[in-house]
Parts: sequence; C-alpha cells; structure tokens
Amino acid sequence: MTSAKTLPTLDISRFDAGPAERDKFLEELRVTARDVGFFYLTGHGISENITREIVELSRRFFQLPDEDKLAIEMANSPHFRGYTRVGLEVTRGQADWREQIDFSSERDVLPRTPGTPDWARLQGPNQWPATLPELKPVVLEWQRQLTDLGIRVLEAFALALRQDKDVFAPIYETGAIQHIKLIRYPGRDATGGDQGVGAHKDGGFLTLLLQDVQGGLQVEADDGTWIDAPPVPGTFIVNIGEVLEMASNGFLRATVHRVVTPPAGKDRLSVAFFLGAALDAHIPLLDLGADLAAQALGPTADPLNPLFREIGQNYLKGRLRSHPDVAERHYADLIDAKAKREPASAY
Repeated sequence: MTSAKTLPTLDISRFDAGPAERDKFLEELRVTARDVGFFYLTGHGISENITREIVELSRRFFQLPDEDKLAIEMANSPHFRGYTRVGLEVTRGQADWREQIDFSSERDVLPRTPGTPDWARLQGPNQWPATLPELKPVVLEWQRQLTDLGIRVLEAFALALRQDKDVFAPIYETGAIQHIKLIRYPGRDATGGDQGVGAHKDGGFLTLLLQDVQGGLQVEADDGTWIDAPPVPGTFIVNIGEVLEMASNGFLRATVHRVVTPPAGKDRLSVAFFLGAALDAHIPLLDLGADLAAQALGPTADPLNPLFREIGQNYLKGRLRSHPDVAERHYADLIDAKAKREPASAY
C-alpha cells in the first residue's frame, strides 16, 4: 500500500522493448497501480518543444488583462469550458485558490429533445481567447498527442490486468473525454490559507499532469501523511481515475491527492490532461481471474461522492458541484443545496 515517501518512476518505452522487458514493466505497473495509484512517467515521447510551448503560452494567457480572460469566463458556457477566476471552483465546499482555463473535445452541441439525458448538455465548443490566437493550435495538438499517450498507458493497464489491450476501447473510441486544464496557483501572500486544491480523487480513466518548476502536489499515504510529488523535468505524473478503479473492482487505485498553495512571492503552473470514457458509456466490471481478484480492494465508498457506472451521470455530477456559478446559470433545473459538494476531478 502507499507508504513510501517518494513516488515511483516508470519508463513506458519498456512497453515496446521486447517481450521480456514488457513483462517486467507490466509487473511493475501492476504493483504500482494497486499499491500507490500515482507515478512519474518517462520515455513517453512527447517532445520538449511542444512541452515548452504549452507552458509558455499558459503563462502568457494568465498574464492577459482580466477583461480578456473574463471575456471567455466559464459562466458563459453550459459545457463548462473557459476561464475560471481564483476562488470560483470548489472542492468539498471549500474554494480552491487557483485560476484556470478548461478545454475539452471540440464537438458539436447535441440536440435536445424529450428524453435526451441531462449530461448531453456537456458536449459543445470550447471558448478561445481572442487576444492569444496562437494558444488554440498548441492546445489542440497537445490534446491529440496526450490522447495518444493516454490510450497507450490505458492499454498497458489493461495488459497488466491480463486483459486484451483494447478491453476499454468500446467505452472511449466513440468519443473519449479529452479534458485539459491550464492552471495557475497564486502565492500565499494572496490568500490566508494553503488550499490550492482540496483533497480529492480524479474521475475518468487517468490523468497526465505536466508540472512547471514549483511544487505543491501531494499524494495521501495509507497512514494519512502526504507524499510530496515535486516537478521532475521530462516527466508526467500519472494517476488513476475512478473509472479504472470501478472497472477493476478496486485493483487499480484512485488515490486521494491535493495541491498546497505556493509560498509568498511564488506561483505554480501546471497543465493537466484528463482522459475519460465517452459520455454515453457505461463502466464495465472486468473479470480479473482468481489471483488478481483476490487482491482487489473494491472501489472506495464515499457517501459524499456516490459513483455511478454511467459516465455522463458521473461527469455531470462533478461539474455541477465544482462550478456552482455555471450550475446556477445553466442547470438551475437540476441543482439543489446538495449538488455543490464534491468535484469529479481537479488539479
């Protein structure tokens, strides 16, 4: 279980290094996925050039005048896309101290007819900053490359569970969620607390996190202490989401984590990519075989965050809770006082 004080590092290039090396890699992945749920990923093939570009453009976006950022405020979007000011996203009812812009898959709005599920409102266009047009092509290319990498990691998880590598393909290939957050955490001189993002688990299949130079991410150990996950150049941090935890009956572990506000005079920049299943998909329950099934812990039960096997229902629940301003403006017919307590995923 999670007891080490540093996260492990796995090199995914070993996945393609021949049968013997692949088997060793899959065994390490299987142990890490069950016992920790978080690791640094190397050998991923994402170039330094595009990594540098997206970090630099993220920094430039957050340096724009407030009026330019607020022109694409998330409250304008029923699809939960766009800019969020500091303090407007919440985790378990407490304000997170960060500003961010959210993008997801560029798809047409789904028509609404009688019987259309409520989650169908989530699909639609992104909002792009008019004063930083060079951001859009880089974000879309990042989205494309990290989707490919995420599917590669997902296939490795499947093989580590002794499944067909494409066992999850039926629930993502018709329209995977490709959610990107560009995030800036102001230093502690701007806030009286240390909650950058409160303790939570991520939804979806998995998260690929790029950190700039300032630390703050922490992963909860089994004894309740926190493992620091500082930036390591050339790596992504990978963590398992609740879809994989549910599909594997808890063998793959979605681990609680948080972000601590940077010290005064500093800020923290990160780029988070969340790979999720299609909104109309249902999470399967895999047959793990007797030996792996005996090691599965079962999905975590949290009365404040009930989980559903319907992807769209889970995702909508999380969006409504984490962005109450958007919920009140665009989903007033769905929300009540209990609908704002817990996000599906955040970084």
